[in-house]
Amino acid sequence: MKIIFFIAITFLGSSFCYSQNIDKIINATEVERIEKILSADDMQGRKTFTPGIDKAAEFIAAEFAKSKLKYFGNAKNYFQEIALIKTKIIELSGLLNEEILTSKNVVVNTSAANIQINTIADYETVIIKKEDDFSAMIYPLTQSEKNLLILVDTTHLNLFKRIQWISSRDKFASPFTQIFILTATANPITFTLHINSEVVEQKLKNVVGVIPGETKKNEYVIFSAHYDHLGIGKPDKIGDSIYNGANDDAAGTTAVLMLAQYFSQLKNNDRSLIFVAFTAEEIGGYGSRYFSKQLNTDKVMGMFNIEMIGTESKWGLNSAYITGYEKTDMGKILQTNLVKSKFHFEPDPYPKQNLFYRSDNATLAALGVPAHTISTAKMEQAPNNEPNYHKQSDEIKNLDINNMAEIIKAIALSSKTIVSGKHTPTRVQKEK
Repeated sequence: MKIIFFIAITFLGSSFCYSQNIDKIINATEVERIEKILSADDMQGRKTFTPGIDKAAEFIAAEFAKSKLKYFGNAKNYFQEIALIKTKIIELSGLLNEEILTSKNVVVNTSAANIQINTIADYETVIIKKEDDFSAMIYPLTQSEKNLLILVDTTHLNLFKRIQWISSRDKFASPFTQIFILTATANPITFTLHINSEVVEQKLKNVVGVIPGETKKNEYVIFSAHYDHLGIGKPDKIGDSIYNGANDDAAGTTAVLMLAQYFSQLKNNDRSLIFVAFTAEEIGGYGSRYFSKQLNTDKVMGMFNIEMIGTESKWGLNSAYITGYEKTDMGKILQTNLVKSKFHFEPDPYPKQNLFYRSDNATLAALGVPAHTISTAKMEQAPNNEPNYHKQSDEIKNLDINNMAEIIKAIALSSKTIVSGKHTPTRVQKEK
């Protein structure tokens, strides 16, 4: 009986110390310090390709250094550089059979500065008929690893304009070109096209740090958020032009930095932990898309992506939801680890918003990783949605800092058996 009593007292004592330790590391004071810096006016809204986002990246890297995180892979620092290119067509001319081709009926998705085509045999032809679901076909076609000539029936005029917008955006460099032509021609015989473009390369960077695992260092658990936002726009009614992005997603980035602090001090992770602040989520998720190609996704046991946790969820305090909850058993594992806590995770209450595929978890989830986003954002129709979402009013004064601290602590505590290797979430069914 004395032995049992001693064990019980020891367990309760260690649990108390564990709770005390997390409160010392993850607390409202520290949340406010980090959040205030990331969402300050001098970060200029952290828009991609601006000095503001570079300043934010330097701050995040400095915080990783304070937590004594290691560099990722063979990197020499915390920055994972990404090159994007943008093309602007200067000259375009050609013929499809006898039809004259111009910038009005041709869209080119390419990284090449010059294109010279003299025969239809150079490209694989795809014909989009009137009855085809062109909307569902657009993205796979633009991402194809083939040279394609895509003839789009003229009934798809509105969607064709969407491709014009897609092709004008920043993109990863690719050796493949897709040429979309709006035409009534369904029997192409001859095809010529001459294009001269201006190509500009621009650099971005993820910020990545690692705590190597003890016994399972080749298995990974990822904690992530995006640190970019919308930058500076037209002044609102009170003259504010800066989109500070305090909730979207300085809040998630704050969580990642605090979790890095916590686990680096805890020093008991059997699996390796990767902490990453993604760039370019707001313009197409380029940061997470690039990152997903830099590691063996079969070795990623779970991903905690954190997005907009600065306001109360629809259930009130001490709660958050998990996107794609039903796709793996990760949510159930997290809740089991919080069984004696006042905090609770819930399934995504906004399935029509398709949130599982709208954040930086999506790329890894498509590859089978149990990758989920944790959020409190109310994504309903007005007036029940987030009033400051993508507005200049998304500032720290509108966040609940105390509740943010409780959410971050809940993520830390609920992840413990995944971090330790005791539990491994089931995989997401890979997309075909």
